[in-house]
Amino acid sequence: MLLWLTEYLTQFHTGFSVFQYLTMRAILGVLTALAFCFVVGPAMIRHLSRYQIGQQVRDDGPQSHLVKAGTPTMGGALILLAVTVSTLLWADLENRYTWVLIGVTLAFGAIGWVDDWRKLALGNSKGLSARSKIFWQSLAALATAGFLYFTAPAGNGPETSLLIPFLKDVLIPLGGLYVLLAYFVIVGTSNAVNLTDGLDGLAILPAVMVAGGLGIFGYASGHLVFADYLGIPFIPGAGEVVVFCAAMVGAGLGFLWFNTHPAQVFMGDVGALSLGAALGTLAVITRQEIILVIMGGVFVVETLSVIVQVTSYKLTGRRVFRMAPLHHHFELKGWPEPRVIVRFWIITVILVLIGLSSLKLR
Repeated sequence: MLLWLTEYLTQFHTGFSVFQYLTMRAILGVLTALAFCFVVGPAMIRHLSRYQIGQQVRDDGPQSHLVKAGTPTMGGALILLAVTVSTLLWADLENRYTWVLIGVTLAFGAIGWVDDWRKLALGNSKGLSARSKIFWQSLAALATAGFLYFTAPAGNGPETSLLIPFLKDVLIPLGGLYVLLAYFVIVGTSNAVNLTDGLDGLAILPAVMVAGGLGIFGYASGHLVFADYLGIPFIPGAGEVVVFCAAMVGAGLGFLWFNTHPAQVFMGDVGALSLGAALGTLAVITRQEIILVIMGGVFVVETLSVIVQVTSYKLTGRRVFRMAPLHHHFELKGWPEPRVIVRFWIITVILVLIGLSSLKLR
């Protein structure tokens, strides 16, 4: 929106041309989303508290979590608003990736909002049934994947091929399988982030770091010279995702201001599902699905811990972990909550750096 305005104003003063630079708009995207959270956040928290929109705590969870009962939830709406407003202000609204990212984020946010609202209205921690949740997630993910596939300009070109990291010029054309891969990446990442969101700030900072990493891949993929130099596929228009990633970083850091231990507000499914879906879609657009698995390793391990726990219990009647997801296992082993959180953050920093190293290690 402001991109159009500044482009018009350049005819009166050339100084406005600085806003045409992608890096400048990315910086402004971070700052806009961050400022939005700082200004709107306190009022939203008061509003959620006034209407008793509080967290429902699992009966079988760690006893230390009982003090969290009643803490305002659905704070992820703040993240959604900040990301959307910042992106609309600074991104190129003629770029199809901009609207894909906004659309998938809001769609999964709506699913999460309904899930959170049902938890509050029914007074339990179940929310939407698993079948209903996966149905609506599948619908949104397939619509996103289908749109990206049928609007890809090069058929079986790099936009719809699987990139193998750490190997030079290895692209596997996917054809129609692209839609299936994109579907699993979007839905899988959405639910993985949701499973990780169990401690104060545990999910939001890894999401911020992964978004920043994918933003770097997007910038390089959308720049012909950089893509050629780094040996990654050139994807026209992909550079614009940097603004969206920047908005996610700013919104995430702004939300963390209120979500850090002890949390004043929780993001709820409205935030976790939408952030995960956005990360999955970013990976699909930039053709970095495998890198997402590496950089989002914390999300992957948390999800695998639930799968292993459920499978083991159903087959043998025994539990592998004291409790799943994995962060609860460490809590029950006696780790203080801040220790679990910060160590998972440190692991994510390492994994994001490993993922970024693939830009040169080929």
